[in-house]
Amino acid sequence: MEWTLLRREDYVTTSWSGGTTTQLAIAPEGAVYADRDFLWRLSSATVELEHSDFTPLPDYNRFLSVLEGEIQLKVDGQEPAPLVPGQVVAFDGGVPVESWGQCVDFNLMVRKGRAQGSVNVLSGGSETNWLTQPGDLAVYCAAGAVRLPDFGLEARAGQTLLCRGAEGGAVRLICEAGAAMLACIKEA
Repeated sequence: MEWTLLRREDYVTTSWSGGTTTQLAIAPEGAVYADRDFLWRLSSATVELEHSDFTPLPDYNRFLSVLEGEIQLKVDGQEPAPLVPGQVVAFDGGVPVESWGQCVDFNLMVRKGRAQGSVNVLSGGSETNWLTQPGDLAVYCAAGAVRLPDFGLEARAGQTLLCRGAEGGAVRLICEAGAAMLACIKEA
């Protein structure tokens, strides 16, 4: 397994009407979000508007978590529900989605029919054996530090550890403080 440490200077940040979005990683490498030609994309957005309508992405499934703040999320006409740090919600990117409140979020988008994904939260002060399937793996450090001791790597707040084409198996993680977002993507 070969891991890469991505830092803020490796990311692409763009502005939108309600704040900014920082693309942490995308596959295949060189894909462009605006062209909707990607297999998967990891990003973090700062939502500064009190009310936001999500961009429709009918070809993608989405996994969303709040890193800071709290929002009320209304997915496909359902009653708005709170989304707070530590929770992950999955939904079809093609349905209408609205949010109320300001936050910093973490978002995984995966192409329907071509990839499957999952996002888990690892809290500070914990060690785990992350059981993965073959595919691409990402560990985003939201706050504090997270280590992959068997690979001699550490990510600090705002950094991502990325492994493309992992064979699957157990990955030992130590989250020393704060929280980390664990994303696993495999081609369908």
